[in-house]
Amino acid sequence: MPSTDTTSPTNQSEPSPPAPPEPTAADAADEVGTGDSPAATPAPSADVAGADLATDRPAMSAPARRRPRRSTLVLGAALVAVLMATGAGALWAAGALDDARGEIREQQQRLEQQQREIDRQREVIERKEEFGLALGAVEGAVAPLIGLPFASLVPWDRIDAVVDGAWSHRWSADALALDTDSLRDLADDLTAQRANAEVEAATNATGTAWEATLDQLGSGWVSTRFMDVSTECGDDAMACVWQVQPFVVRVGDRTRSDPTLTDWIRTGVAYHEFAHVLQFTNPGPTQAALDAFGGDVETMADCYALTELDGWSLHHEVPIDEVSLWEVSVGYGVTCDDAQRARIREWVSSVGVQRHPDAG
Repeated sequence: MPSTDTTSPTNQSEPSPPAPPEPTAADAADEVGTGDSPAATPAPSADVAGADLATDRPAMSAPARRRPRRSTLVLGAALVAVLMATGAGALWAAGALDDARGEIREQQQRLEQQQREIDRQREVIERKEEFGLALGAVEGAVAPLIGLPFASLVPWDRIDAVVDGAWSHRWSADALALDTDSLRDLADDLTAQRANAEVEAATNATGTAWEATLDQLGSGWVSTRFMDVSTECGDDAMACVWQVQPFVVRVGDRTRSDPTLTDWIRTGVAYHEFAHVLQFTNPGPTQAALDAFGGDVETMADCYALTELDGWSLHHEVPIDEVSLWEVSVGYGVTCDDAQRARIREWVSSVGVQRHPDAG
């Protein structure tokens, strides 16, 4: 059976005609037109913003304000910070340099002061060594004098004072130099005196009993000086000794030719005068011994001659010719007893140059 369309009609609308196609570029050109027709003149482009259509010149627009970029601000601030830091660093460096220079100057001053102190101490050490050598020279000059009967010949008190002073001056080079000079002068003086004494003891320039006796007793340290003694010793004196010059015996010129005197008498009187030398050069022991003689130095000197010179007397007879003579009395008229003579011997044994008390 033939088929039949059984589909029922619906109310569907008729399909819309298709949209006309979009004109192409070529079509657009054709539509605008060509040649001299007005349609051929191209329309002004909307892309030329603000163009002056009448003059065909672009219109002047107001300049737009441009904000600086953030990176530029940061760079500028960083540059300022760097400059400020550089300036501050330069100021700090300058201050630090000044401080360093100041410290260097202070260190140099301290070093110079230390060097001066080292030099001063070195000089003090040298002066101490020189002082020790000078003290050794004094000890060397004193050694040959030990046992001589003149205690004051070696001034131990003066030497001790110089040594004590040197201890006080041990940090002063100049003061030590002065102390050293004092010891050197003393050593030179003692050495010179000893040399002179040796020459004196070996010679008898006057050829008299006076000088021979005094050279023997004094080992050359006591000199004999002939002069007019009436003023210095007294009108009746034959000789005398001054305390301020204890090593010089002043003898009257007239005693050399006086007919009432003999060499024996001159020898005995020389012993008496030598006793005065011992008294003045040994003040300590002398003061202790004087009590036995009532404090009289002349009586003590007479007793010394009577004790030390065998056969000596204070009374003498000097022949003039075969039938006449002179009776000559010397001294002070007092002949000492045995106890006093014993005291003289004790005194003689206690006098003289001794070793230093601290020498042991």
